[in-house]
Amino acid sequence: MRVQDERYREASEAYGRALGRIARAYELNPDRRRDLLQEMHLALWKSFETFEGRCSVLTWVHRVAHHTGATHVIRQQRAKLNKLLTLEEVEHMPDKTDHWRETNQRMALERLLRFIHRLRPLDRQIMLLYLEDMDSASIAEITGLSPANVRTQIHRIKNILTRRFQEGEHHVR
Repeated sequence: MRVQDERYREASEAYGRALGRIARAYELNPDRRRDLLQEMHLALWKSFETFEGRCSVLTWVHRVAHHTGATHVIRQQRAKLNKLLTLEEVEHMPDKTDHWRETNQRMALERLLRFIHRLRPLDRQIMLLYLEDMDSASIAEITGLSPANVRTQIHRIKNILTRRFQEGEHHVR
């Protein structure tokens, strides 16, 4: 049990901020986000009981956190709290936040997180890992997809995001 506790402590210290960002991306509601973050920490601690070192601790932490986040989203979906969208639906839905140029960088980040929050769990996981500066090989290892599939999804999501942000910019004028 001491090894498990020590591994968790080290991982929590090293990647605690990343866990917070991941929780924020999976849950917008502050109260539910705190609960999700606690679930992530508990899942991480439990996971170190079976951690065999077949991947880096960073990969392991992200894998556990994203699995916990995806499970949270699926539970929310079942409770009908969120309607998850395909990339095509997000691309064609009207953007109601047309004042983003008047806001600061924080508002742009909030907009990005709202977009990511609406994605299906796997697409959300890919984008969040990408935003954590993970390469496609690492993301593929975490998600179980091929690196080529990961690169394709990242490219599609980035293109949609770019268009969405540009549309918002044109609406301001």
